[in-house]
Order: sequence, then C-alpha cells, then structure tokens
Amino acid sequence: MADDDLATLGPAAAPRTTSTDQPADGPEHPQPGPGTAPAAGSPGRWLPRLVIAGLVLAALNLRPAITSLGALLEEVRDGLGMSGTVAGLLTSVPALCFAAFGIAAPRLARRWGPGAVVCTGMAAITVGVAVRPYAGGTGGFLAASALALAGIAVSNVLMPVVIKSWFPSRVGPMTGLYSMALALGTSLAAALTVPMTGALGGSWRTGLAVWAALAAVAVLPWLVVVRQRRAAAGPAGSTAARPAETPVRITASPTAWALAVFFGLQATAAYITMGWMPQIFRDAGVSAGTAGVLLAVTMAMGVPLSFVLPRLATRMRHQGPLAVLLGLCGLAGYAGLWLAPAAGAWAWALLMGISNCAFPLALTMIGMRSTSSAGVVKLSAFAQSVGYLISIPGPLLVGTLYQHSGGWGLPIALMAGLMVPQIAVGVLAGRDRRIEDET
Repeated sequence: MADDDLATLGPAAAPRTTSTDQPADGPEHPQPGPGTAPAAGSPGRWLPRLVIAGLVLAALNLRPAITSLGALLEEVRDGLGMSGTVAGLLTSVPALCFAAFGIAAPRLARRWGPGAVVCTGMAAITVGVAVRPYAGGTGGFLAASALALAGIAVSNVLMPVVIKSWFPSRVGPMTGLYSMALALGTSLAAALTVPMTGALGGSWRTGLAVWAALAAVAVLPWLVVVRQRRAAAGPAGSTAARPAETPVRITASPTAWALAVFFGLQATAAYITMGWMPQIFRDAGVSAGTAGVLLAVTMAMGVPLSFVLPRLATRMRHQGPLAVLLGLCGLAGYAGLWLAPAAGAWAWALLMGISNCAFPLALTMIGMRSTSSAGVVKLSAFAQSVGYLISIPGPLLVGTLYQHSGGWGLPIALMAGLMVPQIAVGVLAGRDRRIEDET
C-alpha cells in the first residue's frame, strides 16, 4: 500500500518527484511554495487543527466503554441476571476484541483510508454504547459491547499512523497529547459514571448509555476530514499513479516482536492493576472508598506523564533507559504492596501509576520504529494485536492464584516476575532501528 493511502489527508515525509503524481501530503491541501503563505480559508490552514481535535476526541472515547462498565458491573449483573462466569468473561472481552479486530485495521485503512476507518470506529462506539443497555438480555449486551470494542480496536491501531502521517516531525508531542487524552477519558469514566448514574435517576442503563454522547461528538471532526479528502481528490485523485510499496514482512522483524511482547506485558500489568489493586488494599485493611481513590490516583498519574514521556522519548536515540526506569518503579511498587500495602498505600499507588506509563512509551516507539506510514500501521496492528493476546491470561491467572493461595504473596510475585521480561524486551524495542532495515 502506498504511504499516502494511509495518510488520512495528512502530510507525509516527502513530496513526490513526478509531475503527474499528487504531493505526498495528499491532494486535499497541497503545501504552498517557498515564501507563500496558505490562504486564510484553505484546508491546509485549518485541517491539521481539526485533525488534532479529532485525535483528542477519539482518544477520550477509547476507554469509557470499558471503565464505565467496570464501575457498574454489579448492577449490570443483577439487571441482566448475568452469571459470575459470564461477568468474568466480560472483563476479558476487551483485550480479545482488540486483538481480533485490530488485525483488520491495515486492510481497512488501505481500502478506505485511516480517516474514514476512525470515523466509522467512533460511530461504532456511539451505537454500541447507546444500544447495549437496551439490547435485551446478556447476548444482546455482549453483541453491542463487541461492536463498540471493534470501533475502539481499529482506532487504537490507526492513531499512531494518523500521527505519523500528519505530524511526522512531531510524533512525540502528538503521541503525548493523544496518550494524555486517553488517560483522561479512562479516569473520567471511572470517576464520573456512578455519580452521573445517580444524577440521571439511578438506572444503570442510563449511566452506561450516556457515554454515547461523547462518542457522537468525536464523529464530527472526522466526518469533515473525510469529506474534505473526497472533495479535493476528485476523479483524478483515484487514478493517480501510486509508488510501489516496499514489502515489509513484519513477522521477520526482531524489533516488531520485541515491541509486541513489550506492549503485551505492559497491558498485562495495567489490567492487573485496574482489576486487582483495590482488592489488595482492601484486604490490607484500607477502606473501600480509599481503595477506589488510590486506583483513581494511579490512573490519573497517566494524564501528565503521558504528555511528557513521549516528548522525552523522541529526543533519545535509545528509549531502553525509559523502559528500565518505568519497570523499576513497577518493581518498587510491587515490593511495597507485598511488604506494607496499607502503610505506604499512597506511595505504591504513585509508583504503579508511573509504571503504567509504559503504554504511551510503547505507542511512541511504534511511531519511531518505521520510516513510513504504511510501516507504522503494520507495526501498530501487529504489536497491539499480539500484545493484547498476550495480556489476556494475566488478570485471570492472578485471580486464580489469589483464590487458591488465600493471599496476595503469589499473585504479587507473579506481577513482579512479569516486570523483568518487560524491562528486557523494552530495552530491545528501544534500540534505534527500523523494521524496514530488518526485513
């Protein structure tokens, strides 16, 4: 696939060399010549700003469908007559859907363009979140949830390539902005779902469905972006010559595999933290309310750090030291949870919040480990799909160890043990290499 096939109208790294081809930044907003300023009303002036708004709004919607359900899971179980087994399965569905649907993102992007796919993804989230509380029964709830998660999955994969295509010289800052908005959406949904449910009459159905409004807003900027591309491309845009794509065998790249494993292990740690950290504190004597606040603090740490970390990572030739630093924070947090979970609860929550910022680091490295937008979308799909598959057993295994051992010694040992290979593959993924050079 050509780079500009994946460039959601956005600028690519370099212009075309032939007079008959469109410039690599896309036919919608050709770049002005030297000394020429864009016209005040030209798309080249306002469209990138609209893309930034679209990125932020999309990021805000990539987790509320999950965290809002977690806040009301007990009410949902009672309302639908859902068994404990099905409820447990429901907590593992997001990672499974991210892996299954995310792998289709490159093909969809090649056919329709990332902008159109992200726009459709936001629409799928809107419909899925709005419909699932009223779909009737557990089957309908799961099907509508899968629709929303499919929209999240393809958008997850395509955000790095949109950033690479539109802002190739600002991968770090834009990834930071995107990651910060994602962390903010996660925290807001976790913190506000229960109060909003009470304010809206106390029905869990309304409390879940209200988040569809935010997703609907996110559709709007992407509709404008897609319409602008189609209007400017015209009939000629569909027939312009395309350069041949350099084949990239993603599975032959050691860096791609290192990134996939790093992504999977950091996702495992994050899901374990979100799912089990409050229970660890409660079993240590911390009140339920305080345990919830501690989790919120852990999640909130990602808001400022997700903005700063990618900017720092792009200034470094080797991002391995950052992976080591984050991993050491995680190991210190696990040690604290084992030795004195209640006495140092706030410190451990802060350390775990820092450690969980391996997620924006992984996204940043995805954008840095390829020379083209096409390579980034392949790498993003591979790393995230394989990574989310790796993350599925972790929370379930922690629950099993906790149930059979009757304490948190073995589960915490498992968490700490997984942090060691995460550090190792983070160092490998952080090397200054490109997948094109390896394949």
